[in-house]
Amino acid sequence: MREAKKMPFSVKLLIVLHGFLGIGAVFGGGALVIDPSGQMIGMPTDMMKVPLFSDFLFPGIILLIVLGIGPLGIMVSLLRRQAWPLGERLNLFRPMQWSWTFSLYTAFALIIWIMVQLYIIKETSVIHIIYILLALVILIVTLLPSARDYYELESGSGDGITMT
Repeated sequence: MREAKKMPFSVKLLIVLHGFLGIGAVFGGGALVIDPSGQMIGMPTDMMKVPLFSDFLFPGIILLIVLGIGPLGIMVSLLRRQAWPLGERLNLFRPMQWSWTFSLYTAFALIIWIMVQLYIIKETSVIHIIYILLALVILIVTLLPSARDYYELESGSGDGITMT
């Protein structure tokens, strides 16, 4: 049985950050799925300087699932520390609860998303800077000792992260 631990401020902040990211991406991705032309959110397809997609449907689906629904699920699991067999199998940091590891995965996915977006549209805006900073804050907060200790599954200090 898991011992009850007091939730530190860093964990509460991490939950809020994932909620903010998830809700924004569900609305943005959802809008792109509903209107693949991008007009609904002011993103005309001619802004893409690299002809990878004819419209925003595929990027909208990725945004909706990977950076929308995913972080919302992670947010719930960070809050409840619930088990998920598939999440545990994909967890590279075995002493840690899967949602902690997926918090790191999400931050890296967000960085990759923004970098690819910058490559495709060949422009930078304030929103890109905000979301890169959000990704960095998620990384930093996830790696704080108080958050690591809270999600550590085995006894110990939480300082010895090992990859399996």
